[in-house]
Amino acid sequence: MVYSVPFSFPTINQNHVRHGYPPHSTASMDDVSYKRADLESCPPGSNGRDVALFNLAVALCNRFMKGVKVGDLDEAITFLRDVLELRPSGHRHRSSLLLWLAHCLSNRYDSQGAVADLEEAITLGRAALDLRLPGHPDRARSLNSLACYLRRRFQKHAQMYDLEEAIELNRAALELRPSGHRHRSSSLHDLALCFLDRYNSQEAAADLEEAVTLGRAALKLRLPGHPHRALSLSNLAYCLRTRFQKHARMYDLEEAIELHRAALELRPSGHRDRSSSLRDLALCLSNRYNRQGAVADLEEAITLGRAALDLRLPRHPGRALSLHNLACNLRRRFKKHARMYDLKEAIELHRVALELRPSGHRDRSSSLRELAFCLSDRYNSQGAVADLEDAVALGHAALELCPPGHPDHCSLVNHLAVYIRKGFQNRTLIHDLENPIGLRRAALELLPSGHPDWSSLLRSLVLYLLDRYENLGVVGDLEEAVTLGRAALALNPPSHPSRASSLHDLAQCLAKHFRHQPITADLDEAIALEQEALQLLTPADPSYHVSRRCFTTYLQMKLNPQVTVASPSVPDVTHFDVNQVIRGLALETLKTMPTRLLHTLTGVLCNRDAQISHFMGSQQYSQLLSSCRTCTPDQRTKLIHTSISGYFQFVTFSHRWGVDEPLLRDVEGQSVYETKGGLGKLQAFCLRACEQNYLWAWSDTCCIDKDSSAELQEAIGSMFAWYRRSALTIVHLADTPDTGSFGTSQWFRRGWTLQELLAPQTILFYTQNWSLYGDPTSSNHKSDANVMEELEKATGIESRFLTNFSPGMDDARSRLQWASSRCTTRPEDIAYSLFGIFDLHLPVLYGESAEKALGRLLAEIISQSGDISVLDWVGTASPYHSCFPADISSYQTLPLSPSQPHTEELSLTINHQSASPTVPRKLHRSLAKSPLPQFTNRRLTLPSITHRVTAIQLQGEDALTPSYTYKIRASGLRSLEITLPDKLEDAAMKQGALQLVRPWHTKLLSPLAEPDATTERELLSTLGRPFNALLLVRLPHNEYRRIASSTLIVAEPVDSGSVLQSKIKILNIA
Repeated sequence: MVYSVPFSFPTINQNHVRHGYPPHSTASMDDVSYKRADLESCPPGSNGRDVALFNLAVALCNRFMKGVKVGDLDEAITFLRDVLELRPSGHRHRSSLLLWLAHCLSNRYDSQGAVADLEEAITLGRAALDLRLPGHPDRARSLNSLACYLRRRFQKHAQMYDLEEAIELNRAALELRPSGHRHRSSSLHDLALCFLDRYNSQEAAADLEEAVTLGRAALKLRLPGHPHRALSLSNLAYCLRTRFQKHARMYDLEEAIELHRAALELRPSGHRDRSSSLRDLALCLSNRYNRQGAVADLEEAITLGRAALDLRLPRHPGRALSLHNLACNLRRRFKKHARMYDLKEAIELHRVALELRPSGHRDRSSSLRELAFCLSDRYNSQGAVADLEDAVALGHAALELCPPGHPDHCSLVNHLAVYIRKGFQNRTLIHDLENPIGLRRAALELLPSGHPDWSSLLRSLVLYLLDRYENLGVVGDLEEAVTLGRAALALNPPSHPSRASSLHDLAQCLAKHFRHQPITADLDEAIALEQEALQLLTPADPSYHVSRRCFTTYLQMKLNPQVTVASPSVPDVTHFDVNQVIRGLALETLKTMPTRLLHTLTGVLCNRDAQISHFMGSQQYSQLLSSCRTCTPDQRTKLIHTSISGYFQFVTFSHRWGVDEPLLRDVEGQSVYETKGGLGKLQAFCLRACEQNYLWAWSDTCCIDKDSSAELQEAIGSMFAWYRRSALTIVHLADTPDTGSFGTSQWFRRGWTLQELLAPQTILFYTQNWSLYGDPTSSNHKSDANVMEELEKATGIESRFLTNFSPGMDDARSRLQWASSRCTTRPEDIAYSLFGIFDLHLPVLYGESAEKALGRLLAEIISQSGDISVLDWVGTASPYHSCFPADISSYQTLPLSPSQPHTEELSLTINHQSASPTVPRKLHRSLAKSPLPQFTNRRLTLPSITHRVTAIQLQGEDALTPSYTYKIRASGLRSLEITLPDKLEDAAMKQGALQLVRPWHTKLLSPLAEPDATTERELLSTLGRPFNALLLVRLPHNEYRRIASSTLIVAEPVDSGSVLQSKIKILNIA
């Protein structure tokens, strides 16, 4: 029997190591069956049995690569071992056999984690390399494979000699693959990853630079169309993000983001590595948010994180990491907006991730630490002692996994000590302090002098020593606190961000020392230190008020030393203070509210500092202090939250802007009640809010600094949430008389007032002369049936949306129609006014065209939801994209509503009975598998059922309108007429240039996973009805452009046969 040529061994490189997927293969299920038949024809002892065994093992291995069935891999390994016995030393194909067996063992190690498999793969790889001496045509491949296995062992055991050998082997392979060699890009890529691993282990900057250089060289060789270009884009981006983390150079991060976006485009829905690209891009955007604070980056990171998690189902090896990353970003959003549901979800995700990282998992300490962070945050917000106790327990567990010498040890010590100190402040238990003080001392001994963590460790140790001194009175603690406070201050020069805190801490130490032993120099120094701290802080900083209070206290001590020294009631600035808790919770509450509010009693515009000052001087505050002294910590936190929330209820104003509306500069620093000229409307609004028993009011005219683009961006992004959070929205209808109906008011025609109508839970309309509209006793017009009926008529919006509206992208077409008859002074504002309604966070770019602003909005709706209903419009196309309208008014025309089944549909059902049962089932499955519509780089990827236009004829034209009516015939459709605003070009009239298409979204199908007779009938009925079609013209490079129409294009299938022949095609539309 003639030996068949051995199966060509595929290249094994670091691409497969990092991303966890096997080399590409084309084996099918039938290959295994055929090879089994071949083996059965070659019983033991027969000539050619080794070839049959080998070929079956290869087929099983390739099938494992497709289906990841470990049973296939186990069987392949068994057969390869049998072949190895039949091909002794000296056999010409023994080296290939050794590599195939090593390859299968390494794949089983990836799947099951058995170290013995990896060790045997390395042994076999060395044996194969020994057989492929210098000059052997496949020596480079053997070098590469062995380097791959060694790098995996380094990643398992962190033994540097493995990585060093892998680098040397990859260098040798690269030398054997000179410029022009087809596998040179793989060697460059693999070597880059090894250098990146060595940088991560040893932090040698030269290794990182080498990794970036090699990554760029690999990418240059993998031009567009190369099967591994996405991998090179992704890994170069990973190197650049690592360099950003080292040097904090934004251009590295910006390039990494662009590369990840490019890689993501090459990994469409269904690609096995799409989840990795989503995850990596989310990490980069999260880094940029941490650096620049752009909320849009954080929102996109969360969206991408959710998409990655959806692709990493339970049992996916990367699911724990996706859970972890999404939870971290949700916690960041909680820190930004203080929305408890974000923190609650983050905690739930971290708990699930922790379950997937059992004892011994290398990332378990990270999950423990992040879960502790979240629980500590929730304790800070809600005061539940159980959360703090859990955070302490998790911190201890994480610290046990990171002993001294571990890079995270000092950080964990720092955070654990913070949790314990919080517990001490809550329960005043002295023994709680012994542990963090000991931990801090041990951490300081481990750190070399000048380490960046020295300052924070010293500062926290100072605070713990002060706490212990306050409770035990050991002067030695106070003396040591002074010494360490001076050392911490010396490490924080005037430009250091923590200098103000260090100044304040040392001032506290000296003030306490003065109380113990009245040395004037100590008190004078404390005063001087607080003065310097106040110069470094701004009134908007919460620490400013703490330092100011201490500064005034120390001055009183100096001016009246006898009273100060003798009195035990001097404010204590280090011990747990309910004043500090109230202030902190008040600041957290105010973060979810507008920055400036009008105080309705005085008419003065107040920033957050002034708002808190009003609260601290109020009767509600005095009552709160009194109540806090007699309740438990849990009761106290709930009581504080209730009091603060009640005190800071605010009223929002909605109106049509007039001429010379008052701006921030017009009301700042004075009472609106005392200012004459131009403030009548604002004064009346504040008075009505005051009459309704609210202390605070907000108007979009004067409560935003419109000269600050950052503040304006933040305000527009938060405005829907502010109106939703407000206790009441007052609407002034300046053109509605006391006895008239408000349906004709211009207020219903303005763009911004749509969200001001939908967002509030409670709303009151006032007429021209500030009389309450309708029933004068009404407390909420959204509960008034008569007013609600009028609102439905005036807006065309159903009452269920008016009273219980949820922002988001559900039924996006209806929301666009609500806005279609509205306008704004600045054209681009019509799009910005809808951001909150769709719950989108996009940049506000004043000066851009209205078409671009609307285009960005529609593109984001499609990108996030895939909603194709936004394509149903008539009018002029936007220069931004041919599938988007130039103006919001194009959505005034109602889309085609689903009609009842008619005769044709009934015939479809009848004909279906006689059709092959597999035809509708295949159609259902092909439609179900179609990808979601996507919009990237100004290109719309649209799954569609296409109908080629076979004949077109101009029926009539009106040059005055202008309009052009055409009669069209298209394959599978009844003939129809369309009206266009522009005459078709000659190129479009050519045969095959035009297509009528039905955009498709999988949500149009029944949600059942497998089609049955009922769902098939429903599908055929749906496809047999008339539908809104798009007219497309073919462009070069397999792209299309939409041709706008003056009326809806309503198309209807010819018969059941044409429906059953429907096929999904993915169109790229410019």
